[in-house]
Parts: sequence; structure tokens; C-alpha cells
Amino acid sequence: MVKLAFEYAQEAHRGQTRKSGGPYIEHCLATAITLAQMGMDQETIIAGLLHDVPEDTAFSLVDIEKNFGSEVATLVAGITKLGKIKYRGIERYSENLRKMFISMAQDIRTIVIKMADRLHNLETLQYLPAKKQRRIAEESLEIYAPIADRLGMGQIKGEIEDQSFPYVNPEAFEWMQREILPKVELKKEYIERVIKVLAKELADKKLKVVSISGRPKRIYSLYHKLLKAPYDRDVSKIYDLVAARVIVPSVADCYHVLGIVHQLWKPLRGRVKDFISQPKPNGYRSLHTTVFGPEGKIVEIQIRTPQMHAQAEYGIAAHWYYKEAGDRANWRRIGDRGHTLPKKLKWIEDLVSWQKEISDSQLYLTSLTLDAFGNRIFVFTPKGDVIDLPEAATPVDFAYHVHTFIGDHCAGARINNQLVSLDTALKSGDVCEIITDKNRKGPSRDWLRFAKTTAAKAKIRANAPRR
Repeated sequence: MVKLAFEYAQEAHRGQTRKSGGPYIEHCLATAITLAQMGMDQETIIAGLLHDVPEDTAFSLVDIEKNFGSEVATLVAGITKLGKIKYRGIERYSENLRKMFISMAQDIRTIVIKMADRLHNLETLQYLPAKKQRRIAEESLEIYAPIADRLGMGQIKGEIEDQSFPYVNPEAFEWMQREILPKVELKKEYIERVIKVLAKELADKKLKVVSISGRPKRIYSLYHKLLKAPYDRDVSKIYDLVAARVIVPSVADCYHVLGIVHQLWKPLRGRVKDFISQPKPNGYRSLHTTVFGPEGKIVEIQIRTPQMHAQAEYGIAAHWYYKEAGDRANWRRIGDRGHTLPKKLKWIEDLVSWQKEISDSQLYLTSLTLDAFGNRIFVFTPKGDVIDLPEAATPVDFAYHVHTFIGDHCAGARINNQLVSLDTALKSGDVCEIITDKNRKGPSRDWLRFAKTTAAKAKIRANAPRR
């Protein structure tokens, strides 16, 4: 069926060329190959091959449905809608973004196809005029990379950012190439020595290993980290410049490897992170430890299973690869009977509900840039549940995220067992406990001064007693 779809797309795009001069079918094929590498299902790969057919050829969606079925046609229709989103500065196209989130919520595969499409467009950006290069790169950094991050698609997010970086900030890119990347190369040589020592130790302990490799930090991610206050452009202060990554068959093996690593090398205090027992909100799972390695140099080591690795690289797409999503019939349109999205994707439903509740485009964009596309933190409830919030969120935002009743009756908060004021900014890793007063009449309008999320502000306005 995929071969048939390729031949159909080849015929539909016959005679068409890209700005690079190559045949148009190369783009369709590159999109489909990326989707296949992610392990996506057949319908998605076919839709990847056909995604530009209705817009750019004489063939219609009706033709596609007749030849490949309604599921493929629906996916292609969703991509066609997303293709119409044009970047004109983030303030000017909130309506198009609303449509995009509705398409995502109706079938998350549409945005996965769009990510694959966007990746190949970025790879061939050099053939476009400079103004268009920058526009597409900015859109990719401000819209597509954050969505990929929220979907747990680390590999895709990283590639989108790295491909966009030289067009959005060429001076910074050149500085990174000139000053920083040579130091990364030196660190790679050191990591190879670490890997040899560790591989021998694991073999001696008869521990089965799927792979051990060095993972250099991506250039755009590294640049942003260097700009932060503790680092101040000093690359020597960054411990995960190049990390060693160990992939082993099972969760038990992960913890076994961690013990062996700590027998070999002394860990840094406070630098062991267990994202297996406490995954990140986007589903990322792994063990991270930072140790004093050979020659006393500091090195980060990441340990995970193949399933965790696929989740870290491809996020939501990994569910198709490992069949963890179960029956795909669960992916129904919002509002359909029995519709469910995985809990960690509830933010997509939030975006759809906002677009119904917030008619003012500027207010919608403000909430969007803060709640959806801004930096995220994850905070724990006293029971260990993870709450995903925007950076600088407060206990009031946390309370309303847990439940409206808790927010309305919030009387105080403890962060890490310490009483704090309700306007205190939360940080990743904090444990937040909300103190409630069931006799409280409702929230205080004063909370609007420091509440950060759209949901919290809306509920405060709606439920605060009238003065």
C-alpha cells in the first residue's frame, strides 16, 4: 500500500520541482522516511507521502479517499489545514493557531506529519530568499519546537532548533561554531575513554548492554544554557556538554548500572536524577547521574531502556512503535463519545477549550505564549504526582491545576515543608502542599496580581466574591 501511495504521489507531482531544482517527490519521500523512522503506522506514512497532493496538484481529497480510505484522507485534510498557517509575527495569527490545535486534538498524528514535513523544509532552507528563510526559521523555533518538546519528541525538537538557529541568529551560531564546538570535540575524546572503562566494567559484571555511546549536547540547547546566569558563557561549568548514554534491556538493569557507575566513580551530591520513578510531564524517563570520572573530570551518565530511548527521541510517536497506546480507537475527536487523550496530553484539550472561552486574540496569544510555549517546570504533590506548570507559576496556579475547589479554598502553602506566601515562584522539583480552609468564601481578587496561568486567572475572576 505504501508503494502504491508513492507511485500515486509521484504521478500527482510529475513535472513539479522544488526551489532546490530537485523533483518535488523527493520532499514527499523524505517526509515519509522520517515518519517510518519514528515507527509510525502505515496510514500516517501514506499521508506523509500524499500530504501536498490536494494543495499542489490536480488530485483532490476525494481522489485520495477513494484510493486510500477515509483515515488517510482525514489525515491529509488535517495537514492541508496546517499548511495554511503562515507566520506573520506571533501577535497576528492566533486564529490560525487555534485551528492547528483543534487539528492536533482531533488526531495527534497530523502534527507528527507536520513535524516531519517541517524538518525537510528546514534542511532545504538555503534555496529560499533570505526573508523567507528567517520567517520559516522563526516560526519553527517559536511554534514547532515547543510543541515537539511538549509531545516529548526530543530528537525532532533538537533538529528543528539546530536547523533554525543559523537563520534566526547567525552571529550567535558563528560564535558557537568558532568558540564552543572545538571544546565539545575535546570532551567527546574524553567521553570515549569513559565509555571504554564503563563497558569493560559492565562486561566483567556480566550485565547485558544494548549500547553505550557519547551524546553531545545540541548546539541550540547548549547556546541557551550558556546564556543563563550560573554559566555566563563559560562552557567549563556545563557538565552534560557530552554525556555517556547507556541503554540496557530492563528497568532493573538501569538501577544495576547506576550502582556499578557509583562504585566506579564518586557521584556529585544532588546530581542523581531518577526520571524513571518520577517521569517528566512529557513522558521522559531515564536515570541521570553526574560523577567524578577518570582523571577527576566531571561527567554525566544517562541510563535507560530501549523503550525509554524511543520515548525520549520521538515522544508520542513512540507509542505507535511500541504499541503502548493499545487500541487506536481511543484516539477520537474531542466531544465524541468515549474520547480520551493520554493524561500528559491534556494540555492540547486545554488549548482547544481556551479557544472557545477566549475571544480576544491578543489575550489568547498572551495565554498561549505563557501556558503552552513558555519554559515549563514540574512540581510534585505530597503524594508524588507530577504537576506541569509554566515557569514562575505560584502555589495558586498549582492549586487550581489540581482542582478548582482546592484553588477556591486555598488558605496557604508549604513548599518543601516550609510555609511560604502564595505569590512565591515555584521551581522544578519542588514539593508543594496546599493548605485549604473549607469555610473560605472563595478566592481573593488580589491573587490576580501574581497568578500566572490562564486557567487560574479565569477561575479567580469567576469565583471571587463580589466586593
